[in-house]
Amino acid sequence: MESKFKKQDAEDGLESSDVTIETAKERPKSAKELVEGFEQKEHLPMGEIIQFEGVDQKDVYNITAPFESGGRTYIAGRVESRDSEYDSQACFFEEKNGAWILSPEMPVFNLQDPFTTKINQELIFGGVETFPCTDTSHFKSLGYRTIFFRGKTLQTLTHFATGPNMMKDIRMLELSNNEILVLTRPQNPQVSQGGPGKIGITTISRLEDLTETNILNAKIIEDQFLDKEWGGADEIYLLENGKIGVLGHIAYEELLPNNTRKKHYYAMTFTLELKTNTVSPIHIIASRKNFPAGPAKYSPELEDVIFPGGLVHNKNGTATLYAGLSDAQAGRLTIPDPWQIP
Repeated sequence: MESKFKKQDAEDGLESSDVTIETAKERPKSAKELVEGFEQKEHLPMGEIIQFEGVDQKDVYNITAPFESGGRTYIAGRVESRDSEYDSQACFFEEKNGAWILSPEMPVFNLQDPFTTKINQELIFGGVETFPCTDTSHFKSLGYRTIFFRGKTLQTLTHFATGPNMMKDIRMLELSNNEILVLTRPQNPQVSQGGPGKIGITTISRLEDLTETNILNAKIIEDQFLDKEWGGADEIYLLENGKIGVLGHIAYEELLPNNTRKKHYYAMTFTLELKTNTVSPIHIIASRKNFPAGPAKYSPELEDVIFPGGLVHNKNGTATLYAGLSDAQAGRLTIPDPWQIP
């Protein structure tokens, strides 16, 4: 089956076929099918819960993988009260004696779901800003948008870009030709462009070009998710073979017999080949079952949620996955390196 990137016009919402890409020669597999295949062959050890300290009994989840700044190693995490998401903060932690301790000299941002990358030797940090929203179709009337900062160190971060309203999971990667790959996640249930959440792709020449218009004009990868399912990119990697590795999530919502809703999120990867406009099939790499049982922010809605934040590639053909768990904890898990699997 052929698929197309479709270009969404930022102003009038129209779309036009643009670049034809090759995906799987069949309809996209559902999240359930992908997970069933994963569980039939996976032999992963049980992951572990990461301990965080210094946050006054609040939860830490939806973390980044460890990253370096100023010669020190940090994890950024979403810090939040168990019964609310109105007090979210993105904070930085350093590891000491097996636990990750809040770093008091580092800045605190009023953001959710932090992420980092490096572009042109600058640290790029971002997260999701929430704001009151009168559109009652959105969860608890919270609007959201992605906010971006840049700087040489964490202490010198300054705001430089804001994404469109109602868009999370905007990620960037510096390419070998110094262009910047941008992956987006439009959502629009009324039209085919976004649905519950698809992945868009574009490139920009410099950070100053990370504008709302350019983000909205990203070409959408069609036929990657079923219409009622959704996904997003959480971290991007430039692989040794020149291809692009994408770590992300695929998700769907289940209506239970008692009329409550339960969300299912799984960590997944796929590969982009920019030269040939090829997108590989999605592969599940971890589920909530791969970690010890624990609390959920809302039960049963978020019990089966894993939100991948990043991978650390090890030298022995494995990688360590860092992820949020059930919107209440964070964990790590060693897995086969997704891009060394035949």
